[in-house]
Amino acid sequence: MQKFNKTLRGYDPEEVNSFLDQVIKQVESMVEEINKKDARIKQLEQLDVENKNLREKIAQYDKTEETLNRAIIMAQKTSDQMRVAAHKECEVIIEEAKKNANRIVNEALLRAEKTEYEANMLRRNINIFKRRLRSIIEAQLEMVNDIDHIEM
Repeated sequence: MQKFNKTLRGYDPEEVNSFLDQVIKQVESMVEEINKKDARIKQLEQLDVENKNLREKIAQYDKTEETLNRAIIMAQKTSDQMRVAAHKECEVIIEEAKKNANRIVNEALLRAEKTEYEANMLRRNINIFKRRLRSIIEAQLEMVNDIDHIEM
C-alpha cells in the first residue's frame, strides 16, 4: 500500500496525483489486458465452434466415404457376378453353336451323300438309257438292213 507524506492541508497533492496517475495507468493496462483476453476468448470460442463444425463435416465425409466404399464394393461384386454370368452364357452359346455347326455339317454330309447317290443313279440310268437306245437303234438298223435284203 502506498503511503503519502502529510502537508498542511492533508496529503501532498502531487504525490496523490502521481499515485492516481499510476493507478489509472495500471487500471487502463488491466482493462486493456482484460479486453485482449476477452477478444482472445471470443476468438477461441469461435475457433471451437468452427472446430466443432469441421468435426461434424469430417464425420459426414467419413460416413459418405464409408457409403461410397460400400457402393464400390457392391459394384465390384455385381461386376464380378455379371462377368461370371456372361462367361457362363458365352460358354452355353459356344456349346450351342458347336452343336448347330455339327448338325449343319452332318445335314450337309447327308445331303452330299444323297446328291452323290442320286448322281450315281442318274449316271446308271443314263447308261441304261444309252444301252437301250443303242439296242433300239441297232434293232432299227437291222430292220433297215433286213428291208434292203428283202427288196433286192
